[in-house]
Amino acid sequence: QVHLVESGGGLVQAGGSLKLSCAFSGITTNINLLRWYRQDPGRQRELVASVSSSGVTNYANSVKGRFTVSRDGAKNTFHLEMNNLKPEDTSVYICNVLPATYFFDPSLYWGQGTQVTVSS
Repeated sequence: QVHLVESGGGLVQAGGSLKLSCAFSGITTNINLLRWYRQDPGRQRELVASVSSSGVTNYANSVKGRFTVSRDGAKNTFHLEMNNLKPEDTSVYICNVLPATYFFDPSLYWGQGTQVTVSS
């Protein structure tokens, strides 16, 4: 069974930093992408950052230069380091694994989300 668990969210003042982590298990196929999304109530889920199996990273324009996505392959964990946080970064951050093959329901490849709140 696939399992993803986020950690590291919380409340921080504008200009501060947080590091999110996503630990996953139960995925035995190759992984195409590890992704971080964020979502606010009533709004579409936004792709924040991704890292491929070869280490190529991509970021939303709104976070470029401030956020860094990385993977710890030995521990089946990936991270989102967020610096110079802004109030508009406040959201629920959700991790996702895009495998080469889905052996389970795709909905299982999503974490539950962790709240990040940035105060002004």
